[in-house]
Amino acid sequence: MKVARGLSLSYVARNLYARKLTTLLTALGMALVIFVFATVLMMAEGLRKTLGGTGTDSNVVVIRQGSQTEVQSTVLREQANLIAALPGLASGATGQPRLSREVLILVNLPRKGGGLANVVVRGTTDEGLALRPQARMVSGRPFKPGSSEIIIGSAMARGKVALRIGDSVNFGLRSWTVVGIFDAGSSGFDSEIWGDAEQMMQAFRRNAYSSMLIGLRDAASYKTFADAVATQPQLKLDLKPERQFYADQSEKLANFISILGQTITVIFSIGAIIGAMITMYASVANRTREIGTLRALGFRRGNIVNAFLQEAMLLGLVAGVGGLGAASLMQAVEISTTNVQTFSEVVFRLALTPGIALEVLLFSLLMGVLGGVLPALRASKLEIVDALRSA
Repeated sequence: MKVARGLSLSYVARNLYARKLTTLLTALGMALVIFVFATVLMMAEGLRKTLGGTGTDSNVVVIRQGSQTEVQSTVLREQANLIAALPGLASGATGQPRLSREVLILVNLPRKGGGLANVVVRGTTDEGLALRPQARMVSGRPFKPGSSEIIIGSAMARGKVALRIGDSVNFGLRSWTVVGIFDAGSSGFDSEIWGDAEQMMQAFRRNAYSSMLIGLRDAASYKTFADAVATQPQLKLDLKPERQFYADQSEKLANFISILGQTITVIFSIGAIIGAMITMYASVANRTREIGTLRALGFRRGNIVNAFLQEAMLLGLVAGVGGLGAASLMQAVEISTTNVQTFSEVVFRLALTPGIALEVLLFSLLMGVLGGVLPALRASKLEIVDALRSA
């Protein structure tokens, strides 16, 4: 890549290299901003992937009309029995419809090191386990129906709650024994505790379910089932494909993280741009005679502007690659936080995607341009005679 009239990219790079210390300090400041920006985007993406990857497209979640989450929802037993008779449902090996009547409760469990965590406890069934094939046992065994046994998601085993097989956990006026650990492919289910639905209802003195998980025959059955629900006046219920249902629950927190992080990034970037601008102004001041020589050799003002802009963009790109490289290491970090929509504990990892990498590098180039445009214009306005006379 060459600028007009022979000013090459190697010439630009050599000018940056000639001021190694100044270039390094400026690039480090810009790289810190890039690191923060990339980390924020990766946090939001990691949360979306964790909750957006929860469930399967062939399942439907049914909750009370107007409810945003399962915690807020109530599905009466009579409604559940009526839903089981509607068309569109898949049939199991015994000929019964594939559905799971479930209850969801938030319980406070102690964190290792102090404090409490709001943990989702899901009462489910054998059919509920079968409808979630991505959740596979990695240690121990499934809970026995009708017992006070529970299984925990892998995030509950390695996170701040740190439960183990054999542990006894007290909630809902009884003690529960951990008998197994399941892994749901880094989805939101990994942050849950599962047990028998009827036992959970008895322990928490509930007489209604929170939701129902419905297995459909095929994708075309969704409309058939939804129309059937709509024609039943006593069924004041909402339904969504399972994957979409959980993906929607990540949006508020993901958007909050993005907005907060981007606001902080903008504030930090102002300082980084000023630093880049000072560096480029210093470059202009130190190279006044060189600029005059280039102008005397026939290079136009536009050539000078292009050369200094490329120098600033290269500085921004170096900072962007460095900041992005440091941020990529954050993918090994696991974060435990509270989902502001469900008020429950969710554990997720940061995720770097090609789209985020491109956005970050473009942002670093933009910082370079904003930091270099005024010094570049200043350099181009130097008069040849005055520049050559300078010391």
